Amino acid sequence: MREIFQRYLNHLKAEQNASRYTLRNYSTDLRGTYKRGEGSGFFQFLAARHVSDFREVDRQMIRDYLAWLMEKRVQKASVARKLSAIRSFCRFLLAEGLIEKSPLPINAAGRKGERSSLSPKLDKRLPVFLSQVEIEKLLDTPDTTRPEGKRDRALLELLYASGLRISELWRLNLADVNFDSREIRALGKGAKQRVVLMGLPAVAALQDYLDNGRQRLSALNRDSAVFINDQGKRLSVRGMQKMVRHYARACGFEKSVHPHTLRHTFATHMLDGGADLRVVQELLGHADLSSTQIYTHVTKQQARKVYLKSHPLAAED
Repeated sequence: MREIFQRYLNHLKAEQNASRYTLRNYSTDLRGTYKRGEGSGFFQFLAARHVSDFREVDRQMIRDYLAWLMEKRVQKASVARKLSAIRSFCRFLLAEGLIEKSPLPINAAGRKGERSSLSPKLDKRLPVFLSQVEIEKLLDTPDTTRPEGKRDRALLELLYASGLRISELWRLNLADVNFDSREIRALGKGAKQRVVLMGLPAVAALQDYLDNGRQRLSALNRDSAVFINDQGKRLSVRGMQKMVRHYARACGFEKSVHPHTLRHTFATHMLDGGADLRVVQELLGHADLSSTQIYTHVTKQQARKVYLKSHPLAAED
């Protein structure tokens, strides 16, 4: 089973262009982890039931696994993600001839949104975003007299101005930035390339960092990455995440703020400003318009708040 699983990971990496984060998540969902108490991975469940052959897995066993997760109070979103990982793995086993029939309904095209009757119905959660006042406060927090502050200001400005995913920002190289056209070439999910735009504040902050901060940050700079650490190496995703949380705490925000919050903020502010949904979809790199439409619910909710607060006869008892 271990050998088959490694072949599966190689398949995801070579043929599906899966990122290392996708590989890590699928590995955790399927193999599980023992770092924090009893694991909840699918293979751990099979091992506990002495199942050593994937051909023994049927639909009822999948149901038992989902019930087991519910008993462990695993969140619905995590259950749905694990089920998606199992479906992907079964699709591989079927293609390799290692099983004759999948215990889950398999969409041959593997389209996003594929769902079976086993999938838990997820609670609808609106994305968290920052107000205009909050985002301006966050952007002004880094100390730009220091090279780290110049880098951090540029990073925050770019996240908000472009709507880039944190993984796309991590991959960003110097050659991907075009200051003349204020464009950035981003490498997104599935190795798909797209062009995102920068506003003048982001351009100014990024130019200041590259001209006056990047070389001062590290004399050992040999990396082509835009954002580097004090050792001259590409700034890690974890480092970026910690940095965003640090400045959010410094601002005194009660809400949880992470890099994806700035992507949510970008999309919400674009739609609030009158941008077409299709344009926002293109800038975000969403393959499916339904992924972008959630932000219309956010803007409607925001419009209601503004209406109730502003209209003289709209106040609720």
